This record gives sequence, structure tokens and C-alpha cells, in this order.
Amino acid sequence: MTNNLAGLLAVTITADPTRPLLTWYDDASGDRTELSGATLANWVAKTANLVVDGAGADAGDHAEVLLPPHWQTAAVLLGCWSAGLTVRATGLTTDAEPTTEAGPAEPATEVLFATNDTRRVADRRPGGERYLLGLAPMAMPARDVAPGWVDYITEVRGHGDHFTPYPAVGPQDAQLAAHAVQRGADLGIPPGARVLLDVDRYPDPIDWLLAPLTMEASVVLCRHLDRRLLDARADSEKVDHILG
Repeated sequence: MTNNLAGLLAVTITADPTRPLLTWYDDASGDRTELSGATLANWVAKTANLVVDGAGADAGDHAEVLLPPHWQTAAVLLGCWSAGLTVRATGLTTDAEPTTEAGPAEPATEVLFATNDTRRVADRRPGGERYLLGLAPMAMPARDVAPGWVDYITEVRGHGDHFTPYPAVGPQDAQLAAHAVQRGADLGIPPGARVLLDVDRYPDPIDWLLAPLTMEASVVLCRHLDRRLLDARADSEKVDHILG
């Protein structure tokens, strides 16, 4: 098992890049988005190129990802890890934070990703290129982009479709990869399974993104899950394992 977090995606899609890898439902909006492994890898590559070429971030720099579970969040996280960035993210369980004698340090952030709901928190962070995500259906651009921010969807589309992931440069990759393997076992995810997750119950990216990847599993991510639809959805999506 690779300690390179972006490498988890490459391993998972090797056998069949065309199979559905991440399917997104929001039962409040009615949104459904399905991404094959190849399509998700394309978004990941574009995001990595965005943070390197657009934001000027270098391996070892920090990214702040103030985003809820979403297929675009998966692309942002894996793109940042592909570029060798250390990520602080909403819900992400990690002990790999720098410290000082006085306590935890707050390293500079080179790139931030947020929604309008989390932008005020991000605005308190010093510096950094700032990308706003509307998380709209059909990957539509965000509305009401505040001064000092740029729309992620608009910017990322112009970047390259290929990116060679950097090797792990710090403790975060190894720590999170090991944690993800353990969580995959704790959650009972079978190898190669099709897993349905209620992301409101499992908001940690280790649970809804990394743990399934360590098991080479595909995911059906559901937000605002309407439990009346659960059985029919599991059947139509050929789900093997439910975390709901």
C-alpha cells in the first residue's frame, strides 16, 4: 500500500479507469453526479496544476480546505496531496501538525479553498491564494464571488489534464494513509466493494475518501440522505456495503 495519498487513486483506477468510482447525491437539491476513475483523476490533475501553476505552491506548503464532503472536495484534497501540500481540512483527523514550545503552531497557508458558508473563517487566515467553490450541480461556477477570491471551477478548467504526483514529503501522507487503512478495517469495507456512505454521519475525509481508496473501493456519497430512498438506491447503484 502506497504512502502517497494521491497514489491511492492511481492504484484504485488501474484495473478499470472507466468504472464509476465516485457517485454523489444530495437529496436536498436532487443533485446526482457520477465520476469514473478517469474523470476524477482528470479533476485531480487539473487541481494539482492549479495549486502549482496558479497559486505558486511548492511541495511542503500548506493548504486549507474548508469544504464539506462533496465530489469537488475529493478533487481538491487529492489535487493538493498530488502537489505535495500538507492539508488542513474540515473534519480531517490528523496529528501531523507542527508545534512550538508554546503549543500548536499555525503555519502559513499558501492556498485556501472555501464556500461562501466558510469564507469568513478563511478570511481570518493571513495570505494565500483563495478559491471559492459553489458546489453547484453540473459543476457550475460559484455565484457572488467576493473580492479577493476567484472561482475554483472557472480557474481549474483552464489547467492541464495530466500531473505526475510528487512523492510524499512529510509525515502527513504516511500518517493519514495508515489511519485510512485502519479505518477501512474498522468500517468493514470489503476490498473492491461499492460503498454507500451517509456523509453527514461520516464527514471525515479519511472515512468517505481515503479509507475506501485503500480498499480499492468505489463510493456512493449521500448528503441529506432521504432514508426512504436507501434500499432502492443501494439496489440501483449495486452497493455491497452501507455506512448510513
